Amino acid sequence: MSLGLIAGGGELPRAVAESARAAGRPVFVVALGGMCGGWAEEFPHERISLGEPGRALKALAAAGTKDVLLVGKVERPKFSELKLDAKGVMVLPKVIAAARRGDDALLRMLVGLFEEAGFRAVSVAEAAPGLVAEPGSLGRISPDESHRADMTQAFAIVRALGALDVGQAAAVCEGLALAVEAAEGTDAMIARIGQLRDNLRGTPEKRRGVLVKALKPTQDAKTDMPVIGVETVRRAAEVGLAGIAVEAGKSLIVGKNAVAAEADRLGLFVVGVSP
Repeated sequence: MSLGLIAGGGELPRAVAESARAAGRPVFVVALGGMCGGWAEEFPHERISLGEPGRALKALAAAGTKDVLLVGKVERPKFSELKLDAKGVMVLPKVIAAARRGDDALLRMLVGLFEEAGFRAVSVAEAAPGLVAEPGSLGRISPDESHRADMTQAFAIVRALGALDVGQAAAVCEGLALAVEAAEGTDAMIARIGQLRDNLRGTPEKRRGVLVKALKPTQDAKTDMPVIGVETVRRAAEVGLAGIAVEAGKSLIVGKNAVAAEADRLGLFVVGVSP
């Protein structure tokens, strides 16, 4: 059965598409304009505006897809500037109302549009299980007890703030919360750590602290699982973090072999844990 991939920005949509294709599954890409990159040209696809759900539904039906997955970074649009089709005009008030309740509510509402049309919404874990983080260290380096204490606190922070739909990530160094993720995203959050004094954080010469990413309690794994990749490892290394921990079974790692190799090269651990 073919997979309908509604693709936003970032590396994850391409990784999912390639993983599904490698497993022998046909993939049709609905590439969101201004977000999805040129890689979509490698697959049967159609480019649409975020305000054209009617076109998306017709394209998916014409491609014979039954399972759909919304994946990748979807930037909040300026609703007054959206290019709308007839379906978009009908659902826009619901979309705006959902957006006011937070990103998770907005994503669930968008997925619900496809389910109401008879499609089955699936998660990345189902569409591309090879990307799901497994328990244990990914490379040669493992966390010590002090790192595990920081992980525990960081996971607690993500759980508490995630319940308010704030973010998926936090960084803790020797019990001190260095940064939490909000609307700026993980990369910008990590960059802020680098602006702190060296006595509060680690350095590339003396690594301290842990970045944690986990599924928010309010979050549906079908819409937005936490994800890391090689660039996450590089950015964490630049600001002196000792490692990265992700929630096993509920997070994604894009390019596991490359992530492990880069972590080993830079002297960081990457580990999947069950908090």
